[in-house]
Amino acid sequence: MTAVMNTYGRLPVSFSHGKNVYLYDQEGHEYLDAISGIGVNALGHAHPAVTEAIKSQADLLIHTSNLYGIERQQKLAESLCAISGMESVFFSNSGAEANEAAIKIARLYGHNNGIDLPQIVVMDNAFHGRTMATLTASGNRKIQAGFEPLLGGFLRAPHGDIEALKNIAQNNRNVVAVLVEPIQGEGGINVLPENFMPQLRALCDQQQWLMMLDEVQSGNGRTGEYFAYQHHDLLPDVVTTAKGLGNGLPIGACLAQGKAAETLGPGNHGSTYGGNPLVCAAAQAVVDTIAEQKLCDNAKQLGNWLIRGFREQLGDKAIIKDIRGQGLMIGIELTQPCGELVNQAREKGLLINVTAGNVIRLLPPLIINQAQAEILLASIVDIVNSFAESH
Repeated sequence: MTAVMNTYGRLPVSFSHGKNVYLYDQEGHEYLDAISGIGVNALGHAHPAVTEAIKSQADLLIHTSNLYGIERQQKLAESLCAISGMESVFFSNSGAEANEAAIKIARLYGHNNGIDLPQIVVMDNAFHGRTMATLTASGNRKIQAGFEPLLGGFLRAPHGDIEALKNIAQNNRNVVAVLVEPIQGEGGINVLPENFMPQLRALCDQQQWLMMLDEVQSGNGRTGEYFAYQHHDLLPDVVTTAKGLGNGLPIGACLAQGKAAETLGPGNHGSTYGGNPLVCAAAQAVVDTIAEQKLCDNAKQLGNWLIRGFREQLGDKAIIKDIRGQGLMIGIELTQPCGELVNQAREKGLLINVTAGNVIRLLPPLIINQAQAEILLASIVDIVNSFAESH
């Protein structure tokens, strides 16, 4: 029994420091970090630009309150709007809170349009967070069990099934929005069909629904564009992000445009710590570095290289069901549960994650280079081949 509440099944390792794409444990062993804090450390560890931004801002001002103007927050909002094509930003402390803001926008939008019981369509296998609203919106019964009663106001549809959404549109007049991850992270790196996003945009326009994208994990350069929807010629009404935005400092963002940007007003929503000067300084350093070092291009190039390499070296193995992903958001689905691979990889100096029971999830830092990608490829091929031989 420890003083920390027992909410995590922790691995038997603790890290003392990190540098670039590597972490080092208390005994000095080196690990290539291919999960980057579950997609958080986009710039790796101890990145000098982020470190300097935190130090400089901490010398000046850490927190005031959203009762006052925050110059750092305003600058970061302007940067994110310029990148995304959105119009305004609400800053929170996490991805779940960013999704809460999106849910509140959708509900208020519905009420403002005369819908007393507004409903949001969400996807099977989705993961949107662990607050009560985002827990309800998630499509994972395991994380919901024991926390009933869940909230009302959500309808579920098969992931990536536009015909199912059209059917909902014909039979339910209370729908106000669709909330979807461009790539499901916790659900197993499930990529939407190529034509789904434009079809969803057209359906939302037709039905006057808000198109809301959860890019908590897929945003901030992860897929090879700053946001995954930018692989298509469209804009959502709402997009949320977090994880890679702060490179480890807790920050989330709910971006909106058009009618969604006009929905919330003073008193409708808030956050004590959201967008304080310290986290905004760190996030600005991340945004600037992604642009300056062309890390979206790096994610696209090395992500394609890794996926191609995995398919060439593992694709014909009986134990492999699928290899998929976009940019540096990669999933290798096995035909059987493979959670034991996490420890096997760690013992070989590689940090990975297994999600959905049988999907190796890889989210290496965007700063990974070719030589490090080659090490990652060889290491994964080795542990999968060993796993196949023993099963």
